Amino acid sequence: MLKLSQWFSQTASATSRWTGRPSAFLLCVLVVIVWAASGPLFDYSDTWQLVINTGTTIVTFLMVFLIQNTQNRDNVALQAKLDELIRASQAKNDFIGIEHLSDKELDAILEECERHRPDALRRAEARATSKRKAELSAARQQARGAEQPKPRPRRPARTRA
Repeated sequence: MLKLSQWFSQTASATSRWTGRPSAFLLCVLVVIVWAASGPLFDYSDTWQLVINTGTTIVTFLMVFLIQNTQNRDNVALQAKLDELIRASQAKNDFIGIEHLSDKELDAILEECERHRPDALRRAEARATSKRKAELSAARQQARGAEQPKPRPRRPARTRA
């Protein structure tokens, strides 16, 4: 079973790396172009349409599992790295392993963390340039759920003749 798991992980990683390249995308575009160009040859028959439909369905079905495996492994590795940084720093060790908590428990922790967010934004805003201050202010309003009012265009000042 271990060999199957290793083989699958290696295959998933290699496939994910290859399919994420521009050359893989171009190959897929080429396949679709060849298929579309062959339409007149097959009189756009049901079988002609079935070929592309079946092919894309099979590829999509298999890619879901490969991509999910790759994402799961990446998330586990990232979580291990974050846990090590938390453990080695002055941060709260209470956060190590929180990915195993229930959704309700995670929501409570997130809510507690979000309470500190506006203070952090205000501190960043105080040190920022005027353009960045406007961006941070908009982010704070969005975090509160407020809708950003649109600025009214200014009219040019009238001069007396």
